[in-house]
Amino acid sequence: MNKIDVKDTIHKSVRLIETILAAIVIISVCLYIFSNMGFFITADWQSRETFYDFIYRVLLTTIGLELARMLVTHNFMSILELLAFVVARKMLKPDITTVDIVLGIISFVALLFANRYLINQDPNSKEAIRNNH
Repeated sequence: MNKIDVKDTIHKSVRLIETILAAIVIISVCLYIFSNMGFFITADWQSRETFYDFIYRVLLTTIGLELARMLVTHNFMSILELLAFVVARKMLKPDITTVDIVLGIISFVALLFANRYLINQDPNSKEAIRNNH
């Protein structure tokens, strides 16, 4: 085996492991959704805490799905979207402090900056429009 074959074998092995991990994450998300059905049926939907818990669970599910997508696509945009959901989940907690709010805002600004200046150089270009729709 020469160096090229070893590199190719390692690359393919890593891709396979990442795909398996993504499948495990998706299966885990599906099991998480299934295990939360009891919560959705028995929850007191008049309570504000129920709403916060619901949003928390939805964002956690979305983060899991975005993580699986990131493992498979190796796309910088999917990393930014995953980070945006993580920050959003943190920002929507009812017991958030002022420091958390400021850090969350700074995080969103950094994500928007990265999206604008590192991914989409020209927001009016056809590629930028296609990626956002």
